Amino acid sequence: MGHILISAAHKSSGKTMVTTGLVRALTLRGRRVATFKKGPDYIDPKWLAAAAGLTSGGSCYNLDFHTQTDDEIKDMFARHSANADISIIEGNKGLHDGVDVEGSNSNAALAKMLGAPVILVIDASGITRGIAPLLKGYEVFDTDVNIAGVILNKVMGPRHEEKLIAAVERYTNIPVLGSIRRNAKLNVDERHIGLIPNNEYPAARTRIETLGEQIAAQVDLDRIEAIAASAAKMAPAQASDIASQTVRPDVRIAIAKDPAFGFYYADDLDALKAAGAQLVYFNTLNDVYLPTCDGLFLGGGFPETQMKRLEANKTLRTRIKAAIEAGLPTYAECGGLMYLSRSISWHEDKHEMVGVIPGDTTMHIRPQGRGYVQLHPPPKHPWNISEEACAFDGEYIPAHEFHHSRLENIDTDLTFAFEVLRGQGVNGTHDGIVMHNMVAGYTHLRSTSRCRWAEAFTAFVRQKKQERRGNPSPAQIAG
Repeated sequence: MGHILISAAHKSSGKTMVTTGLVRALTLRGRRVATFKKGPDYIDPKWLAAAAGLTSGGSCYNLDFHTQTDDEIKDMFARHSANADISIIEGNKGLHDGVDVEGSNSNAALAKMLGAPVILVIDASGITRGIAPLLKGYEVFDTDVNIAGVILNKVMGPRHEEKLIAAVERYTNIPVLGSIRRNAKLNVDERHIGLIPNNEYPAARTRIETLGEQIAAQVDLDRIEAIAASAAKMAPAQASDIASQTVRPDVRIAIAKDPAFGFYYADDLDALKAAGAQLVYFNTLNDVYLPTCDGLFLGGGFPETQMKRLEANKTLRTRIKAAIEAGLPTYAECGGLMYLSRSISWHEDKHEMVGVIPGDTTMHIRPQGRGYVQLHPPPKHPWNISEEACAFDGEYIPAHEFHHSRLENIDTDLTFAFEVLRGQGVNGTHDGIVMHNMVAGYTHLRSTSRCRWAEAFTAFVRQKKQERRGNPSPAQIAG
């Protein structure tokens, strides 16, 4: 196994497209590629996972200092790299960026922790000789970081490329591993929260294939693989990891997965299955029935871009509302919360949604909640079904949020699952609306040692199923 970390000097340098193309190019060489994303991101991992598993399926795992301990990061990386020929980590923002001025949660810190050589993707737009002091600064800023190469991106032509390479070779010790010409076919449009996810992008497969072909033609893949092979060897994963604790499934959890909803951490889905849940997927745009299920999970996504189609599927909306009000255990995050509200308004348009939550969703130009979150759960959180099955450990729950919407016209006497210590949530002080057997909030949770939400939610679903004593699920009664 070898591994590398792809980073940049700043965000929007094109590193996601370069990394996606690199992953696809290596898979076309017959390599088994494991993919990882640094930080709390749903969109980039979807592109990376698709590139790694266009034919056989694949997952990309997030490595995040805020929600995970160092040991959890190292163990997750080791476990999911174990059967790979090469593991590729895409960084977030710039190599040394982070919330800590000392850089303890930066991409550089992750590279040092995992012994990963770093390859920098540099946006060469409007720069020639000036690339030398930029790279020289990266060389000397933290000499414990192994900057093993640079890929020049958005190069205008042969003359531009010649000047860039000459400056890098003359003034730095960083080898140039590739030079990628500016090409509109290598771009994916961005929206209010970043790249358009591949599940909303009609030409995603074609674009990934094009990226793979272009990277294979313009980047030295042999040197990339040699650099990855030089990485420090990782300790094997701990046998006590959740993957070794999977139990026989005894409950079914329905999960929305379509162009409106697609923000799910791969390890959260693993944790649900390990806790005894069989995951069954459905499409909120096309399906008129919920699958046979004991619980419902509506993740994040972009329901605002699909709100007309969501409204048009009135039959499913009506059945979901009836099922939740009849007691179907439900968890909804961000986009799921928006879908369960009375309506979504965006760009002067307004469309009806499920209507379980007594409030209306309004989209805004600026983010209404963005970044790392700290939550405090009350002792009577619905998922804490016993003292032995407490979902949360520690002084606070580390999580994150990123939304341009806000709930408006909401009831003032709502019950909430969490107090917000840092972040915005629903109203700046609380998050996680509790109604019936539903918890719906803006915060994205992550199943870790400090937040065993997947295990707790599955146990809650199981308890409610047992209380039915063989009677049909509310999901089927509503149908």
